[in-house]
Amino acid sequence: MTLVSNDPSWWPLINANLILSYFIVAASVALMYDWALTFGQEVELIWRQRWSLMTFLYLSMRYAGIGYAVINMMDVVNVILGVIMIARLHAMYQRSRKVLIFLVVIFLAIRTANAVMLAIVAMQISGEEFVLSGTYQCMIDYGGDSVFLTSMTWILSTVWEVLALCLAVWIAVKHFRELRQHSTRGIIGDSFTVLMKTHVSYFVSFLAISCFKLGLFSSTVLADSYSLDAQIYNGFTQIFQFVGFFVLGPRLILGVREYHAELVANSDTATAMTSIAFQERVHVSTSSSV
Repeated sequence: MTLVSNDPSWWPLINANLILSYFIVAASVALMYDWALTFGQEVELIWRQRWSLMTFLYLSMRYAGIGYAVINMMDVVNVILGVIMIARLHAMYQRSRKVLIFLVVIFLAIRTANAVMLAIVAMQISGEEFVLSGTYQCMIDYGGDSVFLTSMTWILSTVWEVLALCLAVWIAVKHFRELRQHSTRGIIGDSFTVLMKTHVSYFVSFLAISCFKLGLFSSTVLADSYSLDAQIYNGFTQIFQFVGFFVLGPRLILGVREYHAELVANSDTATAMTSIAFQERVHVSTSSSV
């Protein structure tokens, strides 16, 4: 049954939801702005290249951000990001089958546990439609252990991100030590530098999101969740979440492809210069013999 009320006591709730919607719109605009900035790179490095699993993951991640502005697709996005991380770590570990099996098993275990807990949460929550001062509001009641189970899904996701970062740092340090011992750098060292830069930037954003989400459970925010300060805090959490998942996530793939495209371009340039120099030497030697 829909509750209709014009009671002024509901106004703090109406204002809180209105402020949060402003932040969501701002985050969506920032996402579209980043998409416009990188669209040229996307066409050259994604659409015009041979299609692969990474192509599908990039497009899913990039355009899922637009869909998220309409419906909640965060669980799908987390799965896509996990597959991207597994592919990157698998490449960094020289396509080790043991590492791939380890990562897949851990990832599936965490995602299965999260799916079970979210299913329990979905059965425990209830919603009711309110019409308050002419605005439509959906009130959600989190019953049972919903809050605890939701926090557990966040903890397990954090464990996965920390594990991925530790594995990336460990193999990078190992390779850089080997390169230093052999006094060489080359393509492998540069590739690891690119992978680590994008990985660390993504993890820093994830850490910021986790800290903001943890702050939502603080006594200050929970004491007056409808206050202006609490809503601004929650709004910035939404912005960080959008940027972390839908901006830095696709750049994990775009940055690596851009590096390889530059590598191929430099290689083609060097080959062309070598060919020109060879032709000039042949021309000079022929002229001198006449």
